[in-house]
Amino acid sequence: MDYRLHYPAPLKWLSSIVDFALVLAGISIILLVFINALLRGAAGFDLAWSLEVTAFLLLWSTFVGCSAAMARGAHMRVTEVVERLFSQAAQQKLTLVINLIIAFIILTLIKTGYDISIHTWAQTTTVLYWPVGLLYASMPFGMLLSLIFHLFNIWCDYTLPAAAKTSEFDVLEDQQ
Repeated sequence: MDYRLHYPAPLKWLSSIVDFALVLAGISIILLVFINALLRGAAGFDLAWSLEVTAFLLLWSTFVGCSAAMARGAHMRVTEVVERLFSQAAQQKLTLVINLIIAFIILTLIKTGYDISIHTWAQTTTVLYWPVGLLYASMPFGMLLSLIFHLFNIWCDYTLPAAAKTSEFDVLEDQQ
């Protein structure tokens, strides 16, 4: 289920900013790698800084992309076994337990990422002299965004009527 359909305006705005940032990062990565490869092949040299920028963008895109997937409810789930083995009431309780475990794991990743980022902030990269902690800050930042979306998704799961949870994809699939 794409939860963004039910988000209040500030969360929709945040989700849109995340999506826009991911598009910009993706385009930047493609251009940097292409131009660097072209320069290496045609001119015999490369832009050393482009490797560091690309690494930063890839890592930040990974963790911020996790929050974009969370907002869409796009993380993988296998529900067939649970649906066959448990009653509807037991499924709801199990879903709540799983959601709380996920929230705990996200909190742990925020704390761990913050600690790593703080401990590596004094180190700098080889070419651009950026703080290495900035690279590692992608994990707590992306996980914080993921936690915000995850907590609201839990709220949606328990407050929205079943009919409102149907995604556009489900409606299109039913029409075929």
